[in-house]
Amino acid sequence: MDPAPVAVPVPGAVLPGDLAVPAAARGVVLFAHGSGSSRQSPRNRRVADALQGAGFGTLLLDLLTAAEEEVDDRTRELRFDVGLLAGRLTAAADWLSAAAGLPLAVFGASTGAAAALVTAADRPERVRAVVSRGGRPDLAADALDRVRAPTLLVVGGADEQVLALNRAAAARLAGRWEVAVVPGATHLFPEPGALEQVVDLTTGWLSRWLPAQRPTGQAGSPST
Repeated sequence: MDPAPVAVPVPGAVLPGDLAVPAAARGVVLFAHGSGSSRQSPRNRRVADALQGAGFGTLLLDLLTAAEEEVDDRTRELRFDVGLLAGRLTAAADWLSAAAGLPLAVFGASTGAAAALVTAADRPERVRAVVSRGGRPDLAADALDRVRAPTLLVVGGADEQVLALNRAAAARLAGRWEVAVVPGATHLFPEPGALEQVVDLTTGWLSRWLPAQRPTGQAGSPST
């Protein structure tokens, strides 16, 4: 489906985003792009398209303003400012929860994964699940110990240093977690079929933790 442009207010800025919410959506996924990227990331958009097809809403947004991106292109001083990025992502999560009124998950790539985990730690009552693609969860630092949302860390098998960082970070998470390794994939998952595996893993994880709502009036199975 075609996303609608939105303006997301965060402290000190208004960020452009693309929001798509299918009819009868089971939840909504907030995306955090990685360093040097934006809401136009083709990899994140591929994942978002698949999630929409599976009945999830998606919001992709820029974490930096246009002026900040110009500075960052020269200095690279903002793309690794996890405190700044996480603060903005958390504000976006608050806005999205109010706007969509749906169960919320966060999806982060690269440094965006650290921001996603900080948001999950700071909003445990809102964030139902987390997915990291080729992420740097180690950059979330002490927030890792406060993440209770079920977290999936997807890493390329050939991205050895990042895989080691993910495994070490996962052991600190307070909630359920899984490290899913895509065999032979490198950091950006450009290998044939690699991104498709990311899509399948992500859809499966979010379908597990943001399950479809039972139609009104349908009784559940009795407990045994």
